[in-house]
Amino acid sequence: MKLFGWKSAGRAAVRPAKTYVSLARGAGGALFGAWPRSYEAQVREGYLSNAVAQRAVRLVAEGVASAPVSASHPEAGALIAATSGGQALMETLATQILLHGNGYVQMLATPDSALGELFALRPERVTVEADVQGWPAAFRYQVGERVTRLAANEVIHLRTHHPLDDHYGLGCLGAASGAIAIHNASAKWNKALLDNAARPSGALVHEASEALTADQFERLKAELAAGFSGHDNAGRPMLLEGGLRWQSLSLTPADMDFAGLKAAAAREIALAFGVPPVLLGLPGDATYANYREANKALWHQSILPLAGKILAALAEGMRPWFPRLSLAVDMDQLPALSEDRERLWAQVNGADFLTREEKRAMLGVAA
Repeated sequence: MKLFGWKSAGRAAVRPAKTYVSLARGAGGALFGAWPRSYEAQVREGYLSNAVAQRAVRLVAEGVASAPVSASHPEAGALIAATSGGQALMETLATQILLHGNGYVQMLATPDSALGELFALRPERVTVEADVQGWPAAFRYQVGERVTRLAANEVIHLRTHHPLDDHYGLGCLGAASGAIAIHNASAKWNKALLDNAARPSGALVHEASEALTADQFERLKAELAAGFSGHDNAGRPMLLEGGLRWQSLSLTPADMDFAGLKAAAAREIALAFGVPPVLLGLPGDATYANYREANKALWHQSILPLAGKILAALAEGMRPWFPRLSLAVDMDQLPALSEDRERLWAQVNGADFLTREEKRAMLGVAA
């Protein structure tokens, strides 16, 4: 079965490809409750309101931005390192790819047709226009009611793999939305306990033979709410008259402790974004050796693959202006991996059966 046909086929008719929000959907969606579905709602709940998710994303994105870049054309390296519209390109793209699964870079040319600026577009505003064969032909950038159509050769599209979509990538925010909802709910629950002095709710039982009148009942409720609820009245003793008895109805604060559930949700959030939990200050083996190894794992498993993906896509899109452009992370300039590089240099230098040129090639040093 052909999905697209040949790239050389006609592209006269174009249509917007369906936009997929980076959220896991399944047959059991009804069991998920009121978790946020739209990308904007997920960002507000999962990134803006959750410290664990925000720190995990910032660790990876700032690591990508801090990685030294080796460029075969110095002008191309300067464009990538430049700040455009107040945004750092590498950090912005890394954040967008982690959250949304897609990154779009508009290449702005100067009046003399040279490449003058790279600007990252907000991915939730971009729609892919596909031709009749299914190939991307253009991009629509919509802000409010205004729509700007950009040609395919003006935009670099970076995306993660999505097994169910040919045009859009799959972000990590959707996979982490369940754990984020649990983490946020646990924080709100614990906050509610603190507001009420961590005391369980109960019932005030009237044991007298005569029932309370409506006025007496409303007055009693108002006095209870004003005198004994909220953190301002924490620990205040309750004086009960004859015929009234306080009956606890719920579990003790120890039984309602959500610390374990909250910690498990935080670990799942860290897992979704590829960050070792120890780097986020979560409970665990927080020794110096474990922290050092976790930092290496973060660079090897999350930061370097994402940085390589971004640099490879940027190099491909910029080659019309910079022929045979190559962009890569300069591994010898990374302080976090200096021990690994030192070990590699020592091993290569000690290999007497290798020539000088072969050693330089293995270490990535130009002859």
